[in-house]
Amino acid sequence: MRVVIAGGHGKIALLLEQQLAARGDTAVGLIRNPAQSDALRAAGATPVVCDLEHADVAEVTGHLDGADAVVFAAGAGPGSGAARKDTVDRGAAALLADAATRAGVRRYLLVSSMGVDDPPSAGTDEVWAAYLRAKRAAEDDLRGRDLDWTVLRPGRLTDDEPTGRVTLTRHAGRGAVTRADVALVLVALLDAPRTAGDTLELVNGPTPIADAVG
Repeated sequence: MRVVIAGGHGKIALLLEQQLAARGDTAVGLIRNPAQSDALRAAGATPVVCDLEHADVAEVTGHLDGADAVVFAAGAGPGSGAARKDTVDRGAAALLADAATRAGVRRYLLVSSMGVDDPPSAGTDEVWAAYLRAKRAAEDDLRGRDLDWTVLRPGRLTDDEPTGRVTLTRHAGRGAVTRADVALVLVALLDAPRTAGDTLELVNGPTPIADAVG
């Protein structure tokens, strides 16, 4: 399987790339900064420099040649302002979907976030509110497309060791999940096309990942 991952230098993306490479798949990571290339190679992935905030759909489509699936794991990251939450967390996700459609890549996994269903409450930090709105807009855009999409909404992310056990369902309840377990769930979802059209919340829990994905 050839999987193209937007945000290829992110913590979840690097873990996903390691998992894919370990089982013999080809992971391609789209990155903005060429200096990140060595980290991707160390994870077993092929780095491709592509700034999704400035690339056009033709460029991105070219990078999807031969892909079996795409994963949007990009984010504007800490320290970015509200405007970049929109251009990356929403705009780049839509651009990747446009490119996937053109390239004939039907499988699309979107890493979103818990909490996007509810409007930000009064007094919410402006940047955090922009992040939630951007993630929700990216989900809504994807749902309107003729792609085999799955939306994954992790809970609070940690860098703890993977547990291999999760709760994965439409409404999982608030909780934390390790980034490593998120990566393992993404691999399992790539192997589970029946999850197309599902929006799933994810926290650590009692169920082995294979059983949780079903």
